[in-house]
Amino acid sequence: MKKVFEEQFRGRILRIEVGELAKQADGACLIRYGDTAVLTTAVASKNPKDSDFFPLTIGYEEKQYAVGKIPGSFLRREGRPSEHATLTARLIDRPIRPMFAEGFRNEVQVVNTVLSVDLNNTPEMSAMFGSSLALSISNIPFDGPIAGVHVGRVNGQFIINPTIEETELSDLHLTVAGTKEAINMVEAGAKEISEEEMLEALMFGHEAIKELCLIQDKIIKEVGVSKREIELYQVDEEIKKDVLHKSEQRLIKAISIFDKLERQNAIDDIQQEVLDEYEAKPYVNEKETKLTLRMVKDVLEGVVEKEVRRLITVDKVRPDGRGVKEIRPLDAQVDLLARAHGSGLFTRGQTQVLSVTTLGALKDEQIIDNLTVEDTRRFIHHYNFPPYSVGEVGRMGSPGRREIGHGALAERALSYVIPTEEEFPYTIRVVSEVLESNGSSSQASICASCMSLMAAGVPIKNLVSGIAMGLVSSGPLDGKHAYTILTDIQGLEDHFGDMDFKVAGTDLGITALQMDIKIRGITKEVLKEALNEAKGARKVIREAMLQAISEPRLEVSKYAPKLDKMQIDIDKIRDVIGSGGKVINDIIAKCDDIKIDINDDGFIVLYHMDRKVINKAKQMIEDIVRVAKVGEVFEGTVTRIEDYGCFVHLFGNVDGLCHVSRLAWRYVEKASDVVKLNQKLKVVVSEIDNFGKVKVSHREFLEKPADYVERPERGGHPRQGSKKPFRK
Repeated sequence: MKKVFEEQFRGRILRIEVGELAKQADGACLIRYGDTAVLTTAVASKNPKDSDFFPLTIGYEEKQYAVGKIPGSFLRREGRPSEHATLTARLIDRPIRPMFAEGFRNEVQVVNTVLSVDLNNTPEMSAMFGSSLALSISNIPFDGPIAGVHVGRVNGQFIINPTIEETELSDLHLTVAGTKEAINMVEAGAKEISEEEMLEALMFGHEAIKELCLIQDKIIKEVGVSKREIELYQVDEEIKKDVLHKSEQRLIKAISIFDKLERQNAIDDIQQEVLDEYEAKPYVNEKETKLTLRMVKDVLEGVVEKEVRRLITVDKVRPDGRGVKEIRPLDAQVDLLARAHGSGLFTRGQTQVLSVTTLGALKDEQIIDNLTVEDTRRFIHHYNFPPYSVGEVGRMGSPGRREIGHGALAERALSYVIPTEEEFPYTIRVVSEVLESNGSSSQASICASCMSLMAAGVPIKNLVSGIAMGLVSSGPLDGKHAYTILTDIQGLEDHFGDMDFKVAGTDLGITALQMDIKIRGITKEVLKEALNEAKGARKVIREAMLQAISEPRLEVSKYAPKLDKMQIDIDKIRDVIGSGGKVINDIIAKCDDIKIDINDDGFIVLYHMDRKVINKAKQMIEDIVRVAKVGEVFEGTVTRIEDYGCFVHLFGNVDGLCHVSRLAWRYVEKASDVVKLNQKLKVVVSEIDNFGKVKVSHREFLEKPADYVERPERGGHPRQGSKKPFRK
């Protein structure tokens, strides 16, 4: 039976419909927020999967009909998810995943289908709300609810789920999610705001999250679906006891090895020895074999996790011997690649990233086809994580969710210092290649990319550096258990820790923030401490980067296209382009295939490797749009001769008529008596009539007879009624 719940949320109507659509799913709801409508379904498999991880899949399906568009693809139907859809699905996954019990192995699929989009009422946060509610009103064991909101700030005032207009004015773009008790996911971009302001924004967002969770609680209570019994995966106690006896002490010793690969090889050798012993035992069937070996692996990994967490929380010593606030050795370099427009290499311990910048014309910008207001992008950041960066063999090909997410994070962090299109009319693409990885390659890519931009001559407003913070706690963050904040986490600490908290920014403030956790939530005190520690770490990294390059280069690379800008009147655009593009194509052909971008407002940018070619094309355009002025002097060429005068080419496609009466002070019967075709003739503009026709005069550059008397003009020219000049 259909049930409708309507609530006021921060001045807008939030309408939830349950029981009418997708009734065969385990849980389903239709979320209406303004004119935005998202259908969310949740389904779980009947039996647990034979896997060593929780198989949760979150989908965010963008339907072009939601904004009244027909897909632009050849087949005219939706294809692979857009980057925005991928990032949104990842955004929803992160706060939901920690809310399932340890050992949950049933496959869960949540699908958010965007049916209608009102861009002033966020479909992304509607989908997050729907994902939590669909799971909560299903029989799937889910320890929710959770919710999320966008937070903006306009004129110093925080706003929940800002409209498009408010977003454009906002200096903060924050997405925060969590439960009634705590925050468990953060994604943010900001125009260099302080740590204190960011913390205030997070807490402001959490207050709104509490309201949304209470709305869900009310619906959950009324719908009243009981949860199914799920068999949670657990390790057999006898196997656990035996494996610990065989490996615990040796693994603890191996964990203290400094080098990542040496340490991992030592741990792998011990684990493989134990696995080989168990694999050699007789089993009833293949299923029992797989299950037993998985349990052995989990016990072995549990030993490593327990020791790593003990070292950090009790001994305050990290696996590589560093203190909890210590940053690994840093190295920064630029100009590694001779032909690239800009390149930067950043190394932090055993994490190393090479970033390369390429500059192109504005028409090279990326075309965006999704359900947001963004249709093009002139600053693009891509991130690649090849398997060799961690010493493994693996798949190479199109980027996965993680690579897309890390690329977007770096793009967001740097976007706030990128010059405007008017200041630097280039399309800018930066590619980060992860060469080595042992923790926080995304932040290393921010540092390498920033240096690469500076080396390429991009006049960025400030230098951006980034750091990843971690957390290891001895229990729930309820004030009764100890916790340790880690600066510059490595792979082992990320894998076994409770938090990955990435902070990027300039010396003036934060430009990007991302937080993922494996526990239920993070308190205000932990967030404050992590932000403050990150600020100090960013300063240290900044100094290392400044040693490599202190400011953006004043000129772009000799291998990068040079540019020049000019502004013409709007009504002259058609003259420059010409019928069917004839004029502009002629310029391009005569100027070595120069690239010319013309905006609707008459702003023109010219690109070419050779500055002389740019100057030539610019002069050709100036000649086309130029308007002659009375009194201007030209060294023209005679292009046509008639009895009544001659036509002199001045510039572009502009010729001036020099009447016979203006060719000399004496009487001239016909123009051919005085001038020849293709002759150079110095003239001055004497008149421009109402039709734009230009009239010129040559006689001003000849000696004037002392007794010359001008007769009254007739027809726009002095009279020549006598073959003898008038004299005083």
